[in-house]
Amino acid sequence: MLIPAASKLREVNSFKCNSGITSPPRGQPIAGQFMGFGLISTGGGYQENCDPSRAYHSITDVLKSNGKSDLVDYMKQFWVSNDESAEKFWEHEWSTHGTCMSTIAPACLASDAPQGLDAAYYFQRAVDTFKSLPTYTSLSAAGITPSTSKTYTLSELTHAGYIPAFDCKAKAISTVTYYYNLQGTVIDGTMMPFDAPKAGSCPSSGIKYPPKSDDKKSDGSMSTKASGVA
Repeated sequence: MLIPAASKLREVNSFKCNSGITSPPRGQPIAGQFMGFGLISTGGGYQENCDPSRAYHSITDVLKSNGKSDLVDYMKQFWVSNDESAEKFWEHEWSTHGTCMSTIAPACLASDAPQGLDAAYYFQRAVDTFKSLPTYTSLSAAGITPSTSKTYTLSELTHAGYIPAFDCKAKAISTVTYYYNLQGTVIDGTMMPFDAPKAGSCPSSGIKYPPKSDDKKSDGSMSTKASGVA
């Protein structure tokens, strides 16, 4: 394994991980669609576009050349956009957010590291984090399940554990954002969850949790939508 520079091993950064909130896809044990994974500043905003020289233009090729074909297959199903190709979406996420991850900057990797290894580390960590999100299972355990008619209060949604931010469109949950401190590196550091520093846009009551529908996109990937949500 390539080891980052020692000066980066104790770095603590804050991340937020966005997940589209829906019931699980057919045959899949996890919920929803992955939206993004970015580094945030102490003021709460994203750090963005930190190194244009590393803006790769074929994330699929970059990941496959670094032994991540299975990761690409997973991303095609769960990390897609409703308004652009998956490839364009991934390129945006990497150039906008991934290039700001200091512990996978080229200076922190071995001198003979293959091109794109930094992006491979970023996307692997992002997907691993998404897979760990407890949204659907934790809500189900509290008796909160997708419904076309029932509504919930915000306090019911934030019933246990660390509290994410719930965002709504037309009072229907559209996104859940989880916050973490990363102790160590993007490669193998520890993700430590903490309560969202600010509430999302969902109201205090009358919140809808609509069932999910799966639509096949033109490139063969799945677009996850919730009824009543654009």
